[in-house]
Amino acid sequence: MSVQRDEQLIYDLENSLGFKVKSFSSLAGGSINRVYLLNTSEGKRVIKINAAEKFPGMFAAEKAGLETLKNAEAFDIPETYSSAEANGLSFLLLEYKKEGAQKPDFWKVFGKQLANLHRNTSEAFGFSSNNYIGSLPQYNDHRETAADFYISQRLEPQVKMTSKNGFSLGNLSGFYRNVLKAIPQEPPALLHGDLWSGNYLINIDGLPCLIDPAVCYGPREMDLAMMKLFGGFPGEVFEEYEANFPLQPEWQERIGLWQLYYLLVHLNIFGRSYFPQVKEIILRFS
Repeated sequence: MSVQRDEQLIYDLENSLGFKVKSFSSLAGGSINRVYLLNTSEGKRVIKINAAEKFPGMFAAEKAGLETLKNAEAFDIPETYSSAEANGLSFLLLEYKKEGAQKPDFWKVFGKQLANLHRNTSEAFGFSSNNYIGSLPQYNDHRETAADFYISQRLEPQVKMTSKNGFSLGNLSGFYRNVLKAIPQEPPALLHGDLWSGNYLINIDGLPCLIDPAVCYGPREMDLAMMKLFGGFPGEVFEEYEANFPLQPEWQERIGLWQLYYLLVHLNIFGRSYFPQVKEIILRFS
């Protein structure tokens, strides 16, 4: 049924967006969205579709995030063409990025470009709107300090959700006090926000292209911590980053603290298997 609705939406776009859809085929899009490659009169396009009521505002937020990343001119980022709702469905129409072979200096380039991305800053931590991290809401109210932002906009919403999902983390007042002491104060950095190995591709020029962001202006160590959580990034990336934009002392000791947010997200989406890691990090910093 959803495929039939998707097909109708795709062909309805011909009238509103002014191109002819010659054919389309399904692409791997994860568990949240249905993704298709469109062969159109204007060239290839990618469209992401989901139920509007299930993830309200998801694609509008993703469009805003991608445009912010693209305007930073640090990484190759897909062009966003349109985001809207029709017949109970939401869609995001994107540039198709043809993939190529990795250049020999790919990881050095990645590290340097990430440093350049993080040099983009803002007056406050946060973003122009809330968005999503995976299938969960992500909050971006403005805060003046990195620690306040991380606690109030990242940890506390996820902790409340874990409680509703039946996982007890105990009294965290001492933990939060230690977090306030542990996090160094730096200017906000423009973050991809969900930078694991599945959220980049190698473009036709052999260079990194970032996709599927959860953008904010936040503590820059968060992107690096996420890159170390599930593997996929060699040490060369971090060495090049450090050479171009040196990190605060003892940043490696804080990796687990930043990873806590992403592990809480996984706990709330996928369940109990992430609970021991969450508890261990909380105990370590309590």
